[in-house]
Amino acid sequence: MKRAFWPLFLCAAGVFAATLAPHAAGKDVDAVFKTFWDAHNPQAAAKVVPDIVASGIGFDEALKRFKAGRPYAAKVRKGVVTTSYRANGLEFFYALNIPQSYDPARKYQARIQLHGGVSRETNGVRGDGTIGALAGAEQIYIIPYGWNEAPWWADNQIENLRTILDTVKRTYNVDENRVAVAGVSDGGTGAYYIAMRDTTPYASFLPLNGFIMVLPSVNAGDLFPNNLRNKPFFVVNGGRDPLYPIRTVEPYVNHLKTHGVTVEYHPQVNGVHNTAWWPDVVDSFEAFVFTHPRNPLPDKLTWQSSATPFDDRAHWLIIDELAPRNPKEPPLEDLNHIGDVGRLMFENMDPNGRVDLVRTGNTVKATTRGVAGFTLLLSPDVFDFSKPVRIETNGSVAFEGSVAKSVETLSKWAAHDNDRTMLFGAELHIKVR
Repeated sequence: MKRAFWPLFLCAAGVFAATLAPHAAGKDVDAVFKTFWDAHNPQAAAKVVPDIVASGIGFDEALKRFKAGRPYAAKVRKGVVTTSYRANGLEFFYALNIPQSYDPARKYQARIQLHGGVSRETNGVRGDGTIGALAGAEQIYIIPYGWNEAPWWADNQIENLRTILDTVKRTYNVDENRVAVAGVSDGGTGAYYIAMRDTTPYASFLPLNGFIMVLPSVNAGDLFPNNLRNKPFFVVNGGRDPLYPIRTVEPYVNHLKTHGVTVEYHPQVNGVHNTAWWPDVVDSFEAFVFTHPRNPLPDKLTWQSSATPFDDRAHWLIIDELAPRNPKEPPLEDLNHIGDVGRLMFENMDPNGRVDLVRTGNTVKATTRGVAGFTLLLSPDVFDFSKPVRIETNGSVAFEGSVAKSVETLSKWAAHDNDRTMLFGAELHIKVR
């Protein structure tokens, strides 16, 4: 079946774009880029892409500008900022905690903090909008709100977190490679969910008093634990927690750890279902976040997704099209299998596909299962465009040849991702033979 790219995904561009003539940056280019940086969202930025291409700017100059990013204003709201926006008939409230010492010349770590009790909540601002007792290192705190109609394990919250993060990055100088997702109770469970659905924007996930196996009971849909291998986890659970005690949670934590997920586990033997232990954990928590920045262009990736159009992508990999399972496909270890043979963490009833990638220089080796086609986004930061690119899929050469850098592709993905550190100069559309 054909796959639909995620909602902000823009129209596809050809790999072999015509080389644009060199262009000395001038007023027209400056004006076009100002319009691009002033755009309020990715859709508005995408409308400026044709103007960037038409300006005649060269690839290297455009890349330099996208890496430099937008200028940030010094006169912005600080302290507790509460706001909202509307989408799909719902209003999404959120709060920001901006340091009073905020300096636009400095990149700031950001923590998205997910609260608990979503099934009992109605829509609206919760509490006073501050991070409160869970404060840690100086950073930007992003506090979204979930409720019974929009729990953390829902498509609309995947979109919500993307939208909020994009909006914040347009006003405040966020370090794109130091955005962590933390959560308490339902928020901790939600952190597992987001990691399995939308890994690309985030550096690490920090579930506190959460439990991954709540997700089957709340009908969270098809989920793939294999996707947790892409990012590190800092996990805390309490021994006296009446909901998710250590004895229940720990076998699953150990399963993830022994099958390739980076997990730092901090069980609190006397902990109940609250965060009274936070003063004892906060230093380790913040040290973990600091020492685990995101690699925006990882050499290894694994991603599995079903027919849901939100979860096609992991960094520079997009699954385009699913295919019936082929018994001749190479076997892939599956974290969804746990304990006894045949025991599954998630039932996953819909068709799904998976791609594992390893890049060495300009060579990418891909192993697939249930996938008919995928797209690779090639960054000039890791691929040498002066040399041929080779893509091997399941042991066969799927592509080998030169790839041209494209200002259109570069601009399209800069508009889509709003990320100075993850820029792409070409797309390769690979068919699995």
